Amino acid sequence: MPTALITGANRGLGLEFVRQLSADGWRVHASCRLPEKARTLKTVEGEIERHKLDVTNGLQLAALGRELVEEPLDLLVNNAGIFGPRGGFGKIAYEDWLQVFNVNAMAPMRVAETFASHLAKAEKPRLINISSRLGSIAENETSGSHIYRSSKAALNMVTKCVSIDLEPRGIMVAAVHPGWASTDMGGSRAPLTPAEAVSGLLSLIEGLEMEHSGGFYASDGSPIPW
Repeated sequence: MPTALITGANRGLGLEFVRQLSADGWRVHASCRLPEKARTLKTVEGEIERHKLDVTNGLQLAALGRELVEEPLDLLVNNAGIFGPRGGFGKIAYEDWLQVFNVNAMAPMRVAETFASHLAKAEKPRLINISSRLGSIAENETSGSHIYRSSKAALNMVTKCVSIDLEPRGIMVAAVHPGWASTDMGGSRAPLTPAEAVSGLLSLIEGLEMEHSGGFYASDGSPIPW
């Protein structure tokens, strides 16, 4: 039975990853800050273990790493993320910028460092960072959302660096764009449901090989420019 660890698993794309992987016969470690309050997550059936994890908390990360020390991970999805204030030039909430970076860029690095040894025990391990086209510098022609955009651009660099770090261990690392989905972050006007977005991502992830490591991809498999 393949095994996955999903962060931010209590809602949105994270919850949908848990649903679809569990339905496909995976054992899933579903982590979130307050699993005792994650009512919908509790209703998902299958081989699911729910864990308390704030991805910015080094002590909690270390504890979960020790708890799962004997567990090979076939898939790790760094999904936990926040958008932060949406103000643009002249309206930047500087006091919130560091927190968004902490969750969106620094935490995925912490998670990768914590669970690299678990991934290395699997036959074909994949580490997936949920990024966004808004983090593409090459595609930015509208500005706005400076805080979120810069955090995802930073995550993309983290992805590239970690892909080099983990290549000797045979761990494929990639950043992916799920599309605009109707999550709490995406809003009700988004054209994709979380189910559609995650289905596309899982199809993409299934096809990723070591030659794709270090890349940034849309859910249809097309590369996104940095």
